[in-house]
Amino acid sequence: MLTPSTADDVPARLYLAIGRLSRSLRRSGASGLGHGSISALSTLVGCGELRLGDLATKEGVAAPTMSRIVAALVEAKYVQREPDPADRRAWLVKATPDGERMVSGLRSTRVQELRRRIDRLAEDRQQQLIMAIPILEELLSEE
Repeated sequence: MLTPSTADDVPARLYLAIGRLSRSLRRSGASGLGHGSISALSTLVGCGELRLGDLATKEGVAAPTMSRIVAALVEAKYVQREPDPADRRAWLVKATPDGERMVSGLRSTRVQELRRRIDRLAEDRQQQLIMAIPILEELLSEE
């Protein structure tokens, strides 16, 4: 049973554990791209073509920051950029086939690393983790 002091500690511990696990898995699939670039590229792979401003909004960064990220991704040939036919002042960006392969490879590497870590857990701990997944997914839906 949670006491008031341990209940207050749960969000902090969960936040740290998820953050550290995420960083650790990101290192296992090192690509030479920063986290912001990988995140933006993953969003483009998942959403398809987006206006630069819409991508910045989805990623929660300022338009100039996203412009720099996209410029680096264009240079790496992971993204292509073209004028928006509906508004020539805006840009549309989309992942190239190389960008799609990059995201798929990173995701696969990181999922495999997470699978290896889960497999090292005792059977009862694996079951506890499986039972917690819907709860974590529920936390995501409250954004």
